[in-house]
Amino acid sequence: MIRSKDRKGQSMVEFALILPVFILLMVGVFDFGRAIYAYNTINNAARQGARLAIVDQTIPHVQERAASEAVSLGIEPDDVTVDFRDMTTPNVANSCTAEVPGDSNNSGGIVFCIAVVTVEFDYDPVTPVIGNILGSLTLVGESQFKVDFNCEGPQCPRGE
Repeated sequence: MIRSKDRKGQSMVEFALILPVFILLMVGVFDFGRAIYAYNTINNAARQGARLAIVDQTIPHVQERAASEAVSLGIEPDDVTVDFRDMTTPNVANSCTAEVPGDSNNSGGIVFCIAVVTVEFDYDPVTPVIGNILGSLTLVGESQFKVDFNCEGPQCPRGE
């Protein structure tokens, strides 16, 4: 016959075996939630930057706007890429041959081009086991809009 003292010891051993797995699972859920938050934040930052780029094609303004939307992640304007693509070649970066304020490589009108804003963020998991397995993940948010307004003249820039 098994006495109750033996059962208490068995329960403590089972608890000691299950506790680390349970904690790892809970922190993994926490990490997954942080990754989803970061992904949604950088996508929103890219969308806000692209919305500005369709009326104000000044690249530093677009970068600052996108970075200000992801301030909780510590995104800097250098983490934001802005380019304008021709509608016939939307997958080729900087294919728009129109004039982009602040970019001396282009000349012409920019209406009917596509403004593409990309925000990158390096996500590091908090959980050591998951961090060792996955390492740092680069999350990328991108948004594209057709340019509606050629920013030129005294009314430009409009993004202030």
